[in-house]
Amino acid sequence: MPSNTTAPPAKKKGRRARLIVLVLALALVAGVGFGGYWGVSTVRASFPQTTGELRLDSLSGEVEVKRDAYGVPQIYADTEADLFRAQGYVQAQDRFYEMDVRRHMTAGRLSEMFGKSQVDTDAFLRTLGWRQVAQQEYDKVLSAETKKNLQAYAEGVNAYLKGRDTSDISVEYAALALTGDYTIEPWTPVDSVAWLKAMAWDLRGNMQDEIDRSLMTSRLSAAQIKQLYPAYPTDLHQPIVQSGAVDKESGKFDPKASASKNGDGTGSDSGSGSALQGMQSQLGALSDSLDEIPALLGPNGNGIGSNSWVVSGQYTTSGKPLLANDPHLAPMLPSLWYQMGLHCRSVSATCRYDVSGYTFSGTPGVIIGHNDTVAWGLTNLGADVTDLYLEKVSDKGYVVDGKVKPFTVRDEIIKVAGGGDRKITIRSTGHGPLVSDRSSELEKVGQKAPVGNAAPDRGNGYAVSLQWTALQPGRSMDAIFQLNRAKNFKEFRAAAENFEVPSQNLIYADAENIGYQAPGRIPVRAKGDGTVPAPGWDSRYKWKGYIPYDELPYELNPDRGYIVTANQAVVDKKKYPYLLTEDWGYGSRSQRINDLVESKIKDGGKISPDDMRTMQMDNRSEIATLLNPLLLKIDISDPYVREAQKLLEGWDYTQEPDSAAAAYFNAVWRNVLKLAFGDKLPKELRAEDDCISVRPADLTGLPVDEQNKRVRECGERDADTAQPDGGDRWYEVVRPLLKQENSEWWKTEANRTDQATETRDQLLARAMEDARWELTAKLGKDVSTWSWGRLHQLTLQNQTLGTAGPGFVQSLLNRGPWNLGGGEAAVNATGWNAAGGYGVVWVPSMRMVVNVGDWDRSRWINLSGASGHAYHDNYTDQTDKWVKGELLDWPFGKAAVDASTKDTLLLKP
Repeated sequence: MPSNTTAPPAKKKGRRARLIVLVLALALVAGVGFGGYWGVSTVRASFPQTTGELRLDSLSGEVEVKRDAYGVPQIYADTEADLFRAQGYVQAQDRFYEMDVRRHMTAGRLSEMFGKSQVDTDAFLRTLGWRQVAQQEYDKVLSAETKKNLQAYAEGVNAYLKGRDTSDISVEYAALALTGDYTIEPWTPVDSVAWLKAMAWDLRGNMQDEIDRSLMTSRLSAAQIKQLYPAYPTDLHQPIVQSGAVDKESGKFDPKASASKNGDGTGSDSGSGSALQGMQSQLGALSDSLDEIPALLGPNGNGIGSNSWVVSGQYTTSGKPLLANDPHLAPMLPSLWYQMGLHCRSVSATCRYDVSGYTFSGTPGVIIGHNDTVAWGLTNLGADVTDLYLEKVSDKGYVVDGKVKPFTVRDEIIKVAGGGDRKITIRSTGHGPLVSDRSSELEKVGQKAPVGNAAPDRGNGYAVSLQWTALQPGRSMDAIFQLNRAKNFKEFRAAAENFEVPSQNLIYADAENIGYQAPGRIPVRAKGDGTVPAPGWDSRYKWKGYIPYDELPYELNPDRGYIVTANQAVVDKKKYPYLLTEDWGYGSRSQRINDLVESKIKDGGKISPDDMRTMQMDNRSEIATLLNPLLLKIDISDPYVREAQKLLEGWDYTQEPDSAAAAYFNAVWRNVLKLAFGDKLPKELRAEDDCISVRPADLTGLPVDEQNKRVRECGERDADTAQPDGGDRWYEVVRPLLKQENSEWWKTEANRTDQATETRDQLLARAMEDARWELTAKLGKDVSTWSWGRLHQLTLQNQTLGTAGPGFVQSLLNRGPWNLGGGEAAVNATGWNAAGGYGVVWVPSMRMVVNVGDWDRSRWINLSGASGHAYHDNYTDQTDKWVKGELLDWPFGKAAVDASTKDTLLLKP
């Protein structure tokens, strides 16, 4: 379908590796006694019972749990309450440790499990207040029916926990027991609600782009920055909704109306103007803080996304719609998703669920999937739902329109395993919490920033606050249950109206119809366009409301016969009255899917379920289609570089794991980006191991004779999130420059080993040479042995002990590596960050192809397996098939489920 700390962070070792730093006691286990302590009995003690009978006090009737050979459960009950009780029990059987870590994270309580290393992360999460907002949702906003479901789910989880020792729940607790006393608390309904806040954080939109644009001002001009954030290429990449408009008379979006301009979807001026200049170090500190919060779903930015598309029965071999979905999220072990079916034995007004699909462990209901009538999928819409505000503050409060307003203040106590409690004070303005209070550097915001005459006196500096739609109570949990019960497009749209945060593209299919809805709580700005931090002291920059749901774009049975969503623009902003964002994904994947569908249906062709699966595995590189012809024209005299260049001759631009051409091209692309752009970016955006010799960015106070002296400057950003990341924004940056042979971007300075470049072809030649020697070091001298998969590897890591524990613990919990095909902005989006290397940083976290109306012929796959228990048969039993692009049978009807059942567990009152 996540950023931060309280004090300057320690040297970073990789985004996920920073989640947990274990105390010394655990490390000692690696040296003494591990053979006995970590024996087979320890590892297997937590494996769940999947056959026979168990008694649960909270049940009102018998419940069957039928698991197939992959451990995927199908639950059958007579009441909705028992259905969700059983869901909680079964998910806790397979995934409770994952659930427990998630709820500690969302509550800002990681320090209670993992000690003082997590205090700064907890402090930032407490400042955001996810748990507080979730509690408000549960107390004041969610429907009584939703609360009952959440309560039933919690009862099921707690029934599993009752009477169990921690080591009987998951092997990770055996490790945590070495660091001190840790007691598992009962599960609560709010624990489930809070997880949606974490989901929203990862999919929050363009906050990093706001920071990056501002940081770039230390090295680049406004015109150069604009070149690095080009407009969405509507002429090349179709938006999702290709017709329709907001009808002036009804005030509603009409997908059949004439798409004439009836408002200002382009936004107004960008915001705070000169107040941003000179704030690079402070915004860099905020960026570091954002980098510290665990990326649960993947690196936030242009690359994170998903594919989903639906094809009308008019163009399918079955005569019914086909719907595909594959969300691109962080690789983790276990997978973010948990496959499951929830079935009322007799669907009626009192037991309404017959649904199957992908769930979140810790959250009741199905997030993506189908019921007995409709199917749906999700991709990230990418709406701009966050704004950073510069705030003029003092001990008395913050300034708005020349007047001082008091802060909203609350204190929080962070409990620390093995240490003393920490007290933090959280201050908020009318916009939101002061995120700058979580960094000592950010306390100096604006001390040296030149500001315009309209800005208030700088004093001790500006603070930074965050306004974000997810920090207001919402109804997204209601929407999940409504989607699970929807029987038609009207009910689907009614459910989507409550899917407020995160804002997602929702696609739909029933036996006769296909559709799309853009939901979400999306702000309307009185002034500014959300691309840079806004001046909080000027009330003209406040949010004046939200886009009315009836005016958000949707489609039903478009004439073209299919709908594609892959994080591209929802609409052409010239034809829509509201600004959704200025920072869309740039549409490379979506257009490729459009083209693949069109190529199949032209001249009366039909699309099969296997065609949909094949499209999901499409590896073609769009940037290669632009750049490779130019690379082949470069006159290369060095025979070793020429040997590599020959690999590109006749290449079809596909990125198969065994492709030497794909390996070399991607290395060239990485080096083109570094030379043309990366070496020109400020240190705050470059990868932390990227050190170059540059002139100082800040000349303040430097003698004239030192202002042109070069200094060694190393990047400061985590490799997974550094720039230039090579995503399809950079495709659109490079596209026009390839026609400008003498652009300033092609110019580089000489160093000890390389001459300066002045033209496009000179830079391309140097990138080809650098790539040749880089791959020689990584893959060997013989180019015939090169392969993209050897560079582009996936390792599945347990998100806590598997990233920073002792080596033997990591070996126990982690799996891989696997050599992958695909790549950045390909349909098979195995993402990598060109600024950091070639390793896989996000993946299609699952894949599904739904055969609407003939549900038992649908197919699905997960990244890992159903189980969260290391060495369980279902720990990673789907991964090899996932790597190959294979899908598993997805039984739904009772007969198909019975035929696939391996284990049956009977739960009794």
